[in-house]
Amino acid sequence: MKQGVADWRWRRVGSAAWRVIAVWAVSTVTMLVLAGILPDFRLQSADGDSGTRIAITAALGAGAFGLLSALVWPLLVRALLLVPALVLGLLVFFLNGSLLLVAMQLNPSGRGEVAPETAVVVAAVMSAVASATGTALAVRDDDAYRRRLYRLADRRRRRAMAGACPATPGTVFIQLDGVGHDVLLDAVGKGLMPTVAAWLAKGPEADASVDGGDGDAPAAAEPTHRLTPWRTDWSSQTGASQLGILHGTNHDIPAFRWYEKDTREVMVCNRPSSAAELQRRAIAHTGDGGLLTLDGASRGNLFSGGADQLALVLSVSARRGRENRSRAGYFAYFSDPANAVRTAMSFVAEVCREIAESTHARLTKRRPRVSRGGLYPFVRAFATVVERDVVVAAVVGDMLVGRRAVYADLVAYDEVAHHSGPRSRDAEKVLQKLDRSLALIAKVAEHAPRPYRIVVLSDHGQSPGETFLARYGLTLADLVRAGCGLPVRRRVERTRSGAEARAAVRAALHRPVEEEAGQRRPSRRSDPLVLASGNLGLISFPDVPHRMTREEIDRRHPALLSTLANHPGIGFVLVASEEHGGLLLGARGAEIPLDELDGDPGPLAAFGHGAADAVRRTHSFPRAADIMVNSWYDPEEGHVHAFEEQIGSHGGLGGAQNQPFLLSPYALSAPVDDGHELVGAEHLHKVFRRWLSEGDGPQVPVGADEAVREEEV
Repeated sequence: MKQGVADWRWRRVGSAAWRVIAVWAVSTVTMLVLAGILPDFRLQSADGDSGTRIAITAALGAGAFGLLSALVWPLLVRALLLVPALVLGLLVFFLNGSLLLVAMQLNPSGRGEVAPETAVVVAAVMSAVASATGTALAVRDDDAYRRRLYRLADRRRRRAMAGACPATPGTVFIQLDGVGHDVLLDAVGKGLMPTVAAWLAKGPEADASVDGGDGDAPAAAEPTHRLTPWRTDWSSQTGASQLGILHGTNHDIPAFRWYEKDTREVMVCNRPSSAAELQRRAIAHTGDGGLLTLDGASRGNLFSGGADQLALVLSVSARRGRENRSRAGYFAYFSDPANAVRTAMSFVAEVCREIAESTHARLTKRRPRVSRGGLYPFVRAFATVVERDVVVAAVVGDMLVGRRAVYADLVAYDEVAHHSGPRSRDAEKVLQKLDRSLALIAKVAEHAPRPYRIVVLSDHGQSPGETFLARYGLTLADLVRAGCGLPVRRRVERTRSGAEARAAVRAALHRPVEEEAGQRRPSRRSDPLVLASGNLGLISFPDVPHRMTREEIDRRHPALLSTLANHPGIGFVLVASEEHGGLLLGARGAEIPLDELDGDPGPLAAFGHGAADAVRRTHSFPRAADIMVNSWYDPEEGHVHAFEEQIGSHGGLGGAQNQPFLLSPYALSAPVDDGHELVGAEHLHKVFRRWLSEGDGPQVPVGADEAVREEEV
């Protein structure tokens, strides 16, 4: 037994040495080729050298660069740990080029020279080639790949868990941000997501309308996962959904952004200070730290879920100091220079791809379309490359450590679908890449020190449609100002909606409306504050300390509510009422108290089952806006009008945005009983709590697991 282990260890050392020599040799050849191509990079003296001396210079330079990359690079990245991940990604090229300049200076041959700008190119190419070579060697040697994963798992597990690893299953929750239930099925049917298709045992020819776990699968393999649709709350966006999933409550979250009269602040779910406050309120409301408090990790999320292992978590990103580990995930990833260069190169490629795609959309006059200039190409590249790579690497590390629960959010699809459309070719390419990430996570699960159950879900979907501004020539804020009789831009006055609103004001006030800001009558009343969350609009009057009623609004602005309710781009309006408690307003004078919606859904009829309950719940929130406005919805096409500049939107009611999915292994109990619905993020939290408790069990010492593995090797 001991002799066998010793022989295995010697084979392991020999295999590692062989890979180092192979990578060194390939790097040397790469440096020679680049020296022959690039005019500002040379490996010989001015008088010329023999081919042998040039090769030795290249070998020494490649070796020095490799050692610096292995030893110095992690220290550089740790020194820049508080730099935002996007900035660090852009600095990768320059830091790597600096290491090459140092390597050339340390070259004992005294030969070799490279210009600083050329060093960036040479370092990037060499790191990429070295990474590709190492990966190719590992792929060709399955045993080496398996042993490398075991070594990494053992090393991290000993450091993190101090000698004990549970044999009970862990759970990994992967959130595909913004991917609707129907979009997932469509992608599986088109063959874009083979990993998900294999879990559901569905081929490209499968009937996409059949639930993955309920019917006979057309593929030969047995399904391992069940697909369950669930229904969001009225606020169908990541802030409300993720807070409910991770912390058990999304009470008093009326939208993605809203005005709070008690604090006189605008809350925005993806603002660090707001996310921290929302998490604090949720913990105070439930009296519980969150879903991940016991040996959990939170990766790429808005909220921590109570985890002590954090990476790219917004609610703690504003904190500084040694206790803040929110960026530890991307430090671990970028500490490998090959990872850093590969991600940086993919980042640049994604920026170029977005510019080309947006230019093509503009030249072909594609409709609907929104502006995709400015910083958006860089934002998209960060979401689709940097965030994805860092989060997936962090999840892989968590699994190799053997953590009990991991929750990670991949935001790539949501970002692209907002600007390109939920079913666009751009979005489909992102789904393909996300599926490859799922495949990698599933592969790593086979080598993890404990079994893992992989749960995939989305926090909401996205509904397509032309924007409110593109369709009617004015924003919701313009319409509100016109309905209040406040000055608006002349371009707005010329639109049909603006003219009708101002005419309604004249009729209600029995007097002309001031046309210019300079003619506006002095008033202590503040202008209405209009905020948008997808196709959900929130209108507040900051000078009134309480939520205004319909009667108070009519006294102040007699034409406003009728202007909003009768506009063709608006589906319904919610206001408080002194007489009815809550009142739903619609076109042609429709007024239905919330208590009577079950008998007569009125304007909510088009929005489908569950809309009335969602509206009633939001109405009960203390921080609901004075006026809640939901856009028009076409149930046949599934289209809405976003009040933001997004052709794929979410945040309100209407269509695919309210229909995310939950993909769970059959090894876990069914999320809901037959005939029941999965409604709301808080319901998902309870389901996930139950699943985590199903995996709890006795601890098994690491030593026993190691002995079994060494015997197998």
